[in-house]
Amino acid sequence: MTESTTSGVTVPLVRWVEQLTPEQIPDAVLSRARHLLLDGVACGLVGAQLPWSRVATRAVLDLEGAGDVAVIGTGRTTSAPAAVLLNSTFVQGFELDDFHPLAPLHSNSLVLPVLLATAHHLGGVSGPDALTAAVAGFEVGPRVGAALHGAQMLSRGWHSGPVFGTHTAAVVAGKLRGLDADRLEDAVGMAGTQSAGLMAAQYEAMSKRMQHGFAARNGYYAAGLAAAGYTGIKQVFDRPYGGYLAVFGEGHDPDPAQVVAGLGRDWQTEVIMVKSYAAQGGLHGVVQAALALRDEFAIDPKTVSRIEIRVGHAIYHHGWWTPERPLTSIGAQMNLGYAAAVALLDGQVLPPQFTAERLDADEVWDLLGRVEVVLDEAIENASARERFATELTLALDDGTVRRRRVTEPHGGPSDPVTDAELVAKYRSLAGPLMSAARLDAIQRAVLGIDELSDIRELTELLAAPVAGALDGKEGDR
Repeated sequence: MTESTTSGVTVPLVRWVEQLTPEQIPDAVLSRARHLLLDGVACGLVGAQLPWSRVATRAVLDLEGAGDVAVIGTGRTTSAPAAVLLNSTFVQGFELDDFHPLAPLHSNSLVLPVLLATAHHLGGVSGPDALTAAVAGFEVGPRVGAALHGAQMLSRGWHSGPVFGTHTAAVVAGKLRGLDADRLEDAVGMAGTQSAGLMAAQYEAMSKRMQHGFAARNGYYAAGLAAAGYTGIKQVFDRPYGGYLAVFGEGHDPDPAQVVAGLGRDWQTEVIMVKSYAAQGGLHGVVQAALALRDEFAIDPKTVSRIEIRVGHAIYHHGWWTPERPLTSIGAQMNLGYAAAVALLDGQVLPPQFTAERLDADEVWDLLGRVEVVLDEAIENASARERFATELTLALDDGTVRRRRVTEPHGGPSDPVTDAELVAKYRSLAGPLMSAARLDAIQRAVLGIDELSDIRELTELLAAPVAGALDGKEGDR
C-alpha cells in the first residue's frame, strides 16, 4: 500500500515548470538570466585550468573515458554526466560564482553545465528554450532552499547548495527534454533522494568545489531516467515519512509553502547575487567593510592592533574557525579572518590573494593573529534583512577605533551588481585567458542566446583550451 497525500506543493511546482513559456517571463527577468549565464561562463572558464581542476579532469576522464561532450576550457571531451560534473566543478572552481543570499546555492554551477550537456544529448536546443529552462532552474532551487529556511542548513552543517541543487539540475534537464508534469515529478523525486553535501569540505577539501557538480550530475541523471519512464518518488516534498522536507527539515519546522510561493510573480532570478570577490558569499560583508575603512581612513594594516568581526549564526558557522598554517585556498576562501586580512593588506580579494605564496605570507598571518570573530545574537535575532549583517571594528595602535557595519553587501537584492558591471566582470576574468575575438564571440552568443538556433554554437566557443588563471599557461591566444 502506498502513502498518498490529498494536497501538496510538488505537483503545482512541476506543473508550473511544464507550462512555463518565454512569454510568461518578464523582459527584465530574461535579461538578468542572460547576464547570469554570462557570469557562469566567466567563472567556468577561470575554473577550467586551475590546479585542482586539472586534478579533477584527469581523474574523471580516467574513470569515464573520452566520450563526446565538451569539457569547457580544456579541449577535452567525456560522457555527458561526467562533463556536467566537471563543468559544474569549474564554475564553482574559485568562489567567484553567483549565490542566492537567502537560500544559499550556486545556481549557475547547476544550470549551465546541464544546459550544455542536454543540448548535446538532444542533438540541439534552441536559444529561447535554453533560456526558459535556465529561468526555471534559477526559480526552483531557491524556493526549495527557502522551505528549509535557507541559511539555517549551513548552521546545521549541510552544504546547502548540493542539498537544494539536485532539483535545479533536474528541472533544467527535464524542461529541455519536454517532460510533462508527471515525468517532471519523477525527475524531481529522484533528484531529492540524491541530495547531499557536508560543509566540513570547506576547510581543505578539493571536493568542496565538486559538490555542486555531484548535484548537477545527479539531477541530469534523474531527468534522463524519468524521460525513459523510470519512476521516482511522487510528492517528494510532501511525504511526511521519508519525504525530502520531512527528512532534511527534521526538527526544524520546514515550510512547504515556500516551494511554490510567488511562482510566476516573485522572480528569484532577480534575487540571485553576483559576487564581486573570490570568496564565499558570507564573507562579502567583511570584505566590503574592510575595503571601505581602508580607503576612507588610509589605514596602514601594520598599525591595526585588533580586528573584531561580529556576525550571525550562518556566517559564523560557515565562515569562522581559527586558521592554521598551511591554509589551503579553499579554506582561505571560506575564512572571515583571512578575507579581512588580505582585504586590508591588498585592497582586493581576488585570485592573486589565493596563490600559494600569498597564503603563506608572514604579514597575512601576523594580521590573522589579531582577529577575533564574535557570534552576535543581536544580529541573529534581527529582521530577516539584518540577519546577514557584518560589523567590523578595527582598533589601531594609537587608540583610534574605526567601525563599519554592512547590512547587505554590494550584489544583494537592494544593491545588485548591474548588468554593465557583470559584463565588465566577465571581460576582466576571461579576457586574460583567451583571444579578444573569442572573448567577444562568447559574450555575443550568451547575451544573444535568444537568437541562437542551437546553443551548441556556444558550446563550440567554450570548448577550446584557455590559459591558466593562476599559472599563466597559455590557451588559444
